[in-house]
Amino acid sequence: MTDYDDVRSCCSAADICSKCWTLMTIAIRILDRALRDDFGFQHRLWVYSGRRGIHCWVCDEAARKLSVTARSAVAEYLSLVKGGEETTKKVILSDPIHPFIRESLMEVERYFTRYALHDQEILTRKETLDKVLALVPEDVRKELQQDFQNEKKPETRWKLIKDQAVRKQGTNKKAQHFEKEIMLQYCYPRLDVNVSKGVNHLLKSPFSVHPKTGRISVPIDLKELEKFDPFAVPTISLICEELDRSKPGEEDEKMEDKENEKDAAEKRKIRDYKRTSLAKYVKCFDQFLEGVARSFKGELLKKSDLQKEF
Repeated sequence: MTDYDDVRSCCSAADICSKCWTLMTIAIRILDRALRDDFGFQHRLWVYSGRRGIHCWVCDEAARKLSVTARSAVAEYLSLVKGGEETTKKVILSDPIHPFIRESLMEVERYFTRYALHDQEILTRKETLDKVLALVPEDVRKELQQDFQNEKKPETRWKLIKDQAVRKQGTNKKAQHFEKEIMLQYCYPRLDVNVSKGVNHLLKSPFSVHPKTGRISVPIDLKELEKFDPFAVPTISLICEELDRSKPGEEDEKMEDKENEKDAAEKRKIRDYKRTSLAKYVKCFDQFLEGVARSFKGELLKKSDLQKEF
């Protein structure tokens, strides 16, 4: 999330809140569709890091065997926002717009009004408004500054920007997509390319504990993506408390099973996680693994059938 500091005003550095977490939701929507539809990867596990970010584990055999060069090509395909702190305009579109970018814009449009216009107030406060106006052509900027003096509503201001873009499309090819570039600069996912392309990069495994927050790194159920709350993710201390609580009737059970205490303890360990806040996340992980296992068995059967052919 630190990479988004130039386009979020609610938080900075490692801090996150419900407002800027929308960026992670958008990122998952865009990247998951691309990995599935554009690259054909079927086994994708999205995991919350436990602090400020998300990771996607692509477990298809084809993905795991990609070279550094191929991984770099995938990361480059998915990267749109480019440039450091000194770069004002970080997204530049050319005509015709690539189908992948058009698909991404459709996802961004679903969230842009709520996230950018309302939660981040990019067209309301002077310091954020100036950043947006710096992304439009100079002649358009002057007209908009004049129009904005009489119009304060962010939705109307955004409509004025889009209207100017439509007018520009027939006159200046270089500046015809500036409203789309603004949307992408403020909402498009920002990848850690080094992690994506490196085959020996240290990765955080699911269910590890984040040392700064104590939160567990948990899988994200895409069916419940809009409801995912990083602040509701269980911490290691909470899990310990839940495990220490006696189950209903457990004391009586211990008295009755003294002779087989060791065996009973082993059986309880197997299902202990089911009475903690981790249960639903483990279920999500199990379902993912079952899908990978089915696919692997299917590939083995195919290879076996091919070997039997003469």
